[in-house]
Amino acid sequence: MANKNQKEILKKLGIQELNAMQEESKVAIESSNEVMVLSPTGTGKTLAFLLPIVSELKPEIKEVQALIVTPTRELAIQIEQVIRNMGSGFKANAVYGGRLMSKDKIELNTPPAILVGTPGRVLDHLERGTVATNYIYTLVLDEFDKSLEIGFLEEMEKILALISPTKKVLTSATNGVQVPPFVEFKHPLTVNFLDEWSTDLTIKAIVSPEKDKLETLQKALRHLGNVPGVVFLNFKDSIKRVSDYLTQEGISHGCFYGGLEQRERERALIKFRNGTHQLLLATDLAARGIDISEIKFIIHYHLPFRAEEFTHRNGRTARMHKAGSAFVLHWVDDELPDFIEELKLEEEVLSEGEDLRASDWATLFISGGRKDKISKGDIAGLFYKDGGLEKDGLGMIELKQDCAFVAVKRSSVNLLIDRFDNHRLKKKKVRVKEI
Repeated sequence: MANKNQKEILKKLGIQELNAMQEESKVAIESSNEVMVLSPTGTGKTLAFLLPIVSELKPEIKEVQALIVTPTRELAIQIEQVIRNMGSGFKANAVYGGRLMSKDKIELNTPPAILVGTPGRVLDHLERGTVATNYIYTLVLDEFDKSLEIGFLEEMEKILALISPTKKVLTSATNGVQVPPFVEFKHPLTVNFLDEWSTDLTIKAIVSPEKDKLETLQKALRHLGNVPGVVFLNFKDSIKRVSDYLTQEGISHGCFYGGLEQRERERALIKFRNGTHQLLLATDLAARGIDISEIKFIIHYHLPFRAEEFTHRNGRTARMHKAGSAFVLHWVDDELPDFIEELKLEEEVLSEGEDLRASDWATLFISGGRKDKISKGDIAGLFYKDGGLEKDGLGMIELKQDCAFVAVKRSSVNLLIDRFDNHRLKKKKVRVKEI
């Protein structure tokens, strides 16, 4: 099952062909041991480095052969999921803070070929000896500039001191970041697509007549309508205030920020991906690496502090040649930072808008997953055959190691819970509840 060729993998992923950046990166990683991949957010850097890594893995080696270090838990989980979806036959595991160490240890008892993780948790495992370093041939520092920015320099330096990879790959969506000396990049091959990627992104201003922008935000959301969007704020306390206001106005949404428990962060993204929520309130934690392809707009409720974060936030929409809009929401008397002022943004005129109805979709949690030999097909079959769902009544299914999340039409939630809670799925009796 291992060493599936690229054609089979792309077919499994539903991709017809690689883009130019992915093709060039793949060739570079196959031919050089020091590679820097620079490309905007949303252009497919993950697959660009995974394809050559998987092709070089050796089935006979039963230890970690590739280590991928990422700045956020969500990015680690996402990369792990992409590897699983590739169906290469090689095991992958994600390790990150906020997750029980005992869960990590159980999974690492059978070492994965690819280990993905955040710097602190990866270092913890290397220092404890729960991950052998003898066969780590490839190291990827994904979004490495973000890891440096949020204070992981010391951890990354210690990781490099504990392993001796033959091949090193660094990725970033930002130009001009200094590579730290401990990476020991001597003659890196750089694949730079930062200026070559055309996006259909429109950036406009939304001007609030009041210093308190809540009412203008609500009008803007009704103007933009029932389409997926992200509102970026700088502080978690502000998210609570805006969230309380939107709840009071009957506008359904999810919240995503660093202070949330990891489980709540994951569930917020799941419900946003599957359409249970059309709107996400988020800090810059969501500005990088979170793969949600259908975001139609983003709103800068708070202005970012730096031009780089402005770019990364905007990169959440207009991904992979799809159209999208970014809006700078500011008080009429605000002094805009130079990197926004120089854009001379046209003002968006807000229409009367529409009622933002609650989504037709809801999310069910099922307490069984891959380790119970449950597949997406098992869940779909159960809901269609025994649940009586029509074809359009079942949405996205996300299968995890020990559970699953299923989008279903809200009108069928109670029926499905009544029918399948404490019901046997495969050989496991599962709990089913709405989240």
